This record gives sequence, structure tokens and C-alpha cells, in this order.
Amino acid sequence: MSTLTLPDPAAPCGRRPARLRHELRAVHALVYRDLLRLAGQRTHTALMLLHPVLYLLILGGGLAALVPHGSLGVGYQTYLFPGVLMMTVQMPAITVGARLISDRERGYLRELLMAPVGRSTLLLGCCLGGTLVATAQGAVLLGLAGIVGLPYDPSLLLLLLAGMILVSFTITALALALAVTLRRGETFHMLLGLVMMPLLFVSGAFFPLQTLPGWAHTLAGANPLAYGVDLLRRCISLRVPDQAAVAGIEWAGRQPPLPLEGVLLLASGALALLWAAHRFSRPE
Repeated sequence: MSTLTLPDPAAPCGRRPARLRHELRAVHALVYRDLLRLAGQRTHTALMLLHPVLYLLILGGGLAALVPHGSLGVGYQTYLFPGVLMMTVQMPAITVGARLISDRERGYLRELLMAPVGRSTLLLGCCLGGTLVATAQGAVLLGLAGIVGLPYDPSLLLLLLAGMILVSFTITALALALAVTLRRGETFHMLLGLVMMPLLFVSGAFFPLQTLPGWAHTLAGANPLAYGVDLLRRCISLRVPDQAAVAGIEWAGRQPPLPLEGVLLLASGALALLWAAHRFSRPE
């Protein structure tokens, strides 16, 4: 007489930790791949860092003599520094999206999708890897804080580092959301050329938003780069009170609270990543 064996209800629960470890290992492998790429492409990394440094030293130094100190409350190079940090983390973060399209075109993505892990896990690994690489490059630029008149205060540097992590995550997630929608790298780069530079100029990175036309204020209110620049600039004013931040984003004539700006950036990145994961889950 055969015996009916009931399934053990504890078995699925026992497999969940193993499944989670498997997914986390995949995320770790993708992050480690990006770190190896960063370490192996030193010339490329140096050239990417050279661009914002030239903006800070040449553009900032040249305009410092033309922009009155009193109109900003700080020297122009000090005012420009958060915008330069934004430029520094922006390019490697965007590169993650371009690399995803390139991997699809070369067939590498198809091989990656054969791994026994969820597609959303692969996208999360790409996002975290891009965030870490972008933040690491931005951290190098913190060494120039003394040149623009900022103190090497550990609390200030940690605040700026935390702000760059948040900004890097948001930009990387937005780049991935765009990359999973497009199929051709040329289209991706063309859209970036049409969108990213205007958004950077209307972010308060180079000029106070109050000096821009009214339509630019409306655009800045929906511009994640503007919130990132404002967040970094206000972090400086928290630790250096004598260098008050120039008013940036305003809602009905008032600046939103600093924690709220951080929450909005985090929410924007999280929503973009969730949408990208939903779009990426479709069969290739």
C-alpha cells in the first residue's frame, strides 16, 4: 500500500535564503566587473576627470574675475564646485546606459541573460556598479576642495560624498531606463546630446537660477540635475556657514527642505529603476 507523502511546507522557506544569496552573488559579480573595468582603464578615467577639472580651473578661474563676489556670496569657483561634482559623476553614470545598449548589440547581453538569476537582479547590479564607479570618480574631485576655498572638513567631505552617491544612483537609474527603451547606441547618444547639456545648464550648476528666464525656473523644478546641484551646494552651506548657498530650487518662492530634496532624488532613481526593470523583464 503506497503512502502519500505531503510536501514539506518548510522546504520553500529553506530555499529562499539560498536563492537570495545566489541573486546577491550575481549583483556582487556585476559590481566587481565595473570596478575591474575602472581599475583597468586608467587613461580613460583620467580623461573623463580632466574635463570637469578644466571647467573648474579655466572656466571658473576666468569667470571669477567677471562675476562679482557679492552677487553670489562666494567666489565663482566655490559656486561652480557643486556643478563640477555633478559633471564628474554624470558621465560615468550615463556610460552605464550606453554600455547596456552596446552589450545588446554585440550579443553579450544575451549570454548574460542566460544566467540563472532574475533580469531585475542583473539590472540592479549594473545600476549599483555604475553608482559606485561614478561616486569614486567624484570622490577624486573632492581633493580640489581646498583650491576653491573650501576646508578639508571630514564632515563636509562625508556630506558631499553622500550627496554624490544619491545623485549618481539617480542619474544611473535614469540612464538605464532610457537604455532599455532604445535599441541603437546612436539614438541613445543623440538624445543625450539634445537633453543632458540643456538640463545641466538649467540646473544652476553654472549660473544662479534666479538670473535665468521664467520658463527655465519651471524646467528646473522638474530637472533632477537641478535638485542634485542644489543638494550638493546646500550641503556645503551646512558646514561652511560663512559661505551661504545661493538660492536654487524654489517652490512658490520658498526653498524645499534639504531632506525633501534628497527624498525626491532617491524616489526618482527608484521609480526609474523599477520602470527599467519592468521594461527589461520583457523577452528580448
